[in-house]
Amino acid sequence: MPEGVDPASAGPLFCGGITVFNPLVQFDVSPSARVGVVGIGGLGHMALQFLNAWGCEVTAFTSSPTKREEALELGAHHTLDSRDADALAAAAGRFDLILSTVNVKLDWNGYLGTLKPKGRLHIVGATLEPLDIGAFSLILSQRSVSGSPVGSPVTIGKMLEFAARHDIAPVTEQFSFSKINDAITHLRSGKARYRLVLSH
Repeated sequence: MPEGVDPASAGPLFCGGITVFNPLVQFDVSPSARVGVVGIGGLGHMALQFLNAWGCEVTAFTSSPTKREEALELGAHHTLDSRDADALAAAAGRFDLILSTVNVKLDWNGYLGTLKPKGRLHIVGATLEPLDIGAFSLILSQRSVSGSPVGSPVTIGKMLEFAARHDIAPVTEQFSFSKINDAITHLRSGKARYRLVLSH
């Protein structure tokens, strides 16, 4: 573990952290890229931090008014109401990359419309329903849709070094193992911010 990474809260970096960091390396994302992050939760809150430190102009897509201010504090430069069709339309052709961290069905064609020509919609959230995507939005602007799992051990090493250098850490709540039932109840309530860590 690199010096500067807190072992007490590092666990989520090995799951959510590497999941959102891997696409930056895999697709050689430019530091000048405009990137949107869909969903500010366990994955998205770390994506905002990594992308900001990478040098990107970051927009957080969120339907929660309470998360907008937090998204800005975590590294977003802008926020966009993901349930506002007019706001999506106004963002047409803005982004080089959209990173989706959610596990629900969305208006994927609306999000594709916010991509620049040759832009990419990248899925890391395990949505269970098929993606309903119009072919012409891909063909005419040469856009791409892709997905990825966690990264290789080498990429994990790069992620940890990057996190240490830029003081990136997951937002966690700590529970002792003796309170594991309380932790599970808290998680199921949907109130966890954003990762729960059990300590022995």
